[in-house]
This record gives sequence, C-alpha cells and structure tokens, in this order.
Amino acid sequence: MKTAFLMATAALALAVSLPASAHTPYLVPSNVAPRAGQTIALDASFAETFFVPEAAFDGSQFTVTGPDGAEAPLPSQVMKTRTVAEYTLPAGTGTYRISTGPRLGALFRTWEQNGKRESSRDPAVKIPAGAKVISDFQSLTQAVSYVTVGNPDRTALAPRNKGLELVPVTHPNDLYVGEAFDFIVQYDGKPLTDQAVEITEAVWGSDRTPQVANLKSDATGHVRLPLSTAGTWIALTRYRTVAPAGAPVAEYSNSVTLSFRVLNP
Repeated sequence: MKTAFLMATAALALAVSLPASAHTPYLVPSNVAPRAGQTIALDASFAETFFVPEAAFDGSQFTVTGPDGAEAPLPSQVMKTRTVAEYTLPAGTGTYRISTGPRLGALFRTWEQNGKRESSRDPAVKIPAGAKVISDFQSLTQAVSYVTVGNPDRTALAPRNKGLELVPVTHPNDLYVGEAFDFIVQYDGKPLTDQAVEITEAVWGSDRTPQVANLKSDATGHVRLPLSTAGTWIALTRYRTVAPAGAPVAEYSNSVTLSFRVLNP
C-alpha cells in the first residue's frame, strides 16, 4: 500500500497532461446524492473529453443494484451520441450501483501475408493460415457509477467476481479533498498486480486542461488516489484476456470505468 501511495503522489504531482485516451466509455448520473423519490438521469457514451458524448453505449443491458444487494434491469434509450436512462429512487436510504452492463464491441484483426498487411472487422473473414497476426481481439467494455440516498452503506459495493472490476474500498460517495480514494483492481475475483489505472478529471465546461493521474496497483491489487481537487473524475483500466471458446477473436480487450465525485470538506 505504501508503494501504491508513493506512486499515486508522484503521478498527481505530474498530473496535468492530455485528456484520456480516445473513445473511453463512461456512465455519469445527474446527481450522486439524490433524495428518496427523486428521478435521476443517467448518460452513457464513448468520448475523448468527459462528458462530451460522441458514440452511444449500445448493445448492453443497464442494471441497478440496490442497498439490499438485489440487481434489476434498467431500461435505456439509445440515441446517436449517447445512451440515456432514468431511475426513480425508492423510499429508504443507502447506496445504489448503476452499471451499463458489459458490451461486446468492435473486432480488431490485422495480419500480414506475403508482405501485405490486411485488416477486417468482419467475423466471417478468417485470418489466413500461416499469416503473421498483428492483432486479433474484440473490445469488452463496462461503465459503473454509484449514487447514495442519505447515509452511504456498502452492500452495493460488493465485488461481482466476474470480469474486470474496480472494487471500491473507500466509499465512492464519501470522498473529500485531503483524503484518499482506495480501490482494488481485479479480474474474475483475483487481484491484478502492477495493473495500470488512468484517472482523469472531467472539465467539460471549462477550457482548463484536465488533470490525469497514471497509477499502478500493488501486489494485492490496491490503488490509492490522494484527493487534491474537488470535481468529477473517471477511473479507467484495461486488461487483455484469452477470448472464450467460439469467439471470433483470440483475445478480449476488457475495459471498465468508474465515475466518482470529490467534494471540498
């Protein structure tokens, strides 16, 4: 943990840089601290600048997990540049996990044969036998956020132990400048060591260049982000895995994002 903290501190000291990688998925609620009975809006998209939507997050099933741990589908509407949903908070207090669900995206397949490089995103097109494979993967993405009515609780923070996850240790709806946000990076329930995580400030209403922290997990998958600036942030990690049997590609390029808000104390 000490190593992760030192790496995070150094990263933030050098944090002012370019925006996050092109077409990063995000899910952002209109309010992370709503009242019971209030309806919140949810926007999901792929973007270069947060939160300026460019391509809708389609082809997945949005879900909401309540303070009781029960998960339910959340209807959504796909538009040209974004996917939108609304959710009315029921009576009671507690934390809700909102997710886009996993989305299988584009295929990236490039090979060389007889000195010629070719590419295809058509799963029906096979890479020729004997060709040198440059890339052969498909994107598998998910975006997550949390909202809390009243006092935060932790049931909805529990890991799913399936796929790539950013599992909060510090509650993501209880973050303040001067403290730290701790979370664990894991895949199928196992922590990922030395896993890169990029955390980008969302400054879509400003001409100011966003701050970006580039961190790595420690031996137990822990990452610590010292919180020095109030605002909304996006944590992103990517991880390659072998694709399941029957997939049209050799690998999946897994990615997950977590949006969270930091407040002044």
